[in-house]
Amino acid sequence: MKKQYRAAVVSYCLAAAAVLGGFIYKNHLTAEYYRRQVTNSYRHAFNELVSEIGEVDSALQKCLYSGTPAMMSESCVEVFGASMSAKQALGELPNSDTEFEHTSGFLSRVGDYAFALSKKTASGEQPDGEAMENLRKLSDAASVLSGNMTGLLAEVNDGSLSLEEINRLGKRAARRGAEATGGVLSERVKVAEGEFPELPTLIYDGPFSSHINGMKPKLTEGKPELTREQAQKKAAQFAGSDGLEYDGERAGNLPVYLFSLPAPGGATNLEVTKAGGYIVNMYSSHIPGRASVSPADAVKTAEEFLTKKGFTDFRESYRMSQNDTVTVNFAYETGGVICYTDLIKVEVALDTGEVTGFEAQGYVMHHREREVPEAKVTEEDARAKVSPKLKVLSHATAIIPTGGQNEVFCHEFKCEAEDGRHYITYVNAENGRVERILILIESEN
Repeated sequence: MKKQYRAAVVSYCLAAAAVLGGFIYKNHLTAEYYRRQVTNSYRHAFNELVSEIGEVDSALQKCLYSGTPAMMSESCVEVFGASMSAKQALGELPNSDTEFEHTSGFLSRVGDYAFALSKKTASGEQPDGEAMENLRKLSDAASVLSGNMTGLLAEVNDGSLSLEEINRLGKRAARRGAEATGGVLSERVKVAEGEFPELPTLIYDGPFSSHINGMKPKLTEGKPELTREQAQKKAAQFAGSDGLEYDGERAGNLPVYLFSLPAPGGATNLEVTKAGGYIVNMYSSHIPGRASVSPADAVKTAEEFLTKKGFTDFRESYRMSQNDTVTVNFAYETGGVICYTDLIKVEVALDTGEVTGFEAQGYVMHHREREVPEAKVTEEDARAKVSPKLKVLSHATAIIPTGGQNEVFCHEFKCEAEDGRHYITYVNAENGRVERILILIESEN
C-alpha cells in the first residue's frame, strides 16, 4: 500500500509539473509574441519617422525652386503634411519626448512655418528674400537630419541598435530616476541631432515664431514698478480683505507678486503684476457643493463683479458650466468692435453664487488704446465671401488673435447650416480674405 501511495504521489507530482511546465511555456510563447509585436511596432514607427523626415527634406527643396506662388503654396503644404506625419511617428517611439527633443522641436517649427507661408502664397503673394533664406537654412538642416536618421535606421535594421532594449532600459532608468535610456540611444541621437546647421530665427505669424517668447504685456508697458507693499494693497482692495499673506514672486515675461488669503471655505490666491499693479489671476480652492444657483444668475453675478472692479466695456462671449461652476468669458469692446484678444474670465460657484475665479492674462498681455482701422471691405462684399451653404444670422466687427499672437480686424458673421449647426466666419476687413471659420460647440453645458 505504501509503495502504491508513493507511486500515486509521484505520478500526481509529475502530472502537476507537466501541467505547470506547459502553462509556463504557453505564457512564454504569449510573452514572446507580444514582445515581437511591440518590437515590430517600434520598427514600423521608426521607419515611418525616417521616411517622413526624408519627405520634409524633399518638399523643402521643392520650395526653393518653386517658380510661382501657387507651386510654392503646394510645396509648403507638402512640408507641413510630412512634418506632422513625422511627429506622429515620433510619438509612437519609446522615450521620444526626451531622446528626440530637438528633432521634435525642429519638426514643429518647420511644419508651422511652412503652413504660414502656404497661406500667404495661396493668395498670390510671392515670398520675400528673408523667407527664401529661411527655407534654404531649414532645407540644409532637414538634409543633415535626414541623412543622420537614415544612418540610425541602418543600425536598427542590422541589429546593432535595438528599439526593444531601448524601451526596457528606459523604463528601468525612469524607475531609478536616471538617464532615460541608460545611454543606449542617447549618444547616437546626440550625434544625429548635434550636426544641425544653425537654424534661422523665424519671425512669422505662428505659434512657433521666435518673437513669441520675447513678447511683453501691452498693458504694463511704461508703467512704474510697485513695491511688494503697494502690490499687496492692490490685491487686498481687489479681494475685499486685509488679511493677505505674501507668497513670493514669479519672473518671466509677466513678472508678478503672489499673495494668498486663508479662509475656512478655501484659500484665495492672487497674482499682481509688478508693473502697474494689475490683477492677473484670482482663484479660490473652494470645492463647490450641490448647485443652488442657476447658470443665468451666475452670469449676472459675473457681470456685476466685472463692473464693480472697473471693467465696464466688456460683453459676454461664451459660457461653460462644469463641476458645479460657471465660467464666463468676456471680451473687451471699443467703438462697437469686439476685441477677442483682450479677454477676461470669471468663474462663479453654483452652490454659493460667489465669484471663485478671475483670469485676465489675455487682457493684460494685449490691451492698449487702439486706433481701429477703417474697414476697406464693406459688409456686403465680406458677406459674399461666406459659404452659400450657410445662412447669415448676424454681423459684427471684431479684432481676432492670430496664431502668432498678432491680431487682425475682421467682419464677423454668425451663421447656421442646414442641419442647425452654428458657425462663425471671419473675413478680413482690410483685404477681404477669409481668415477663419469656427464651429460653435453647443451643449447643455
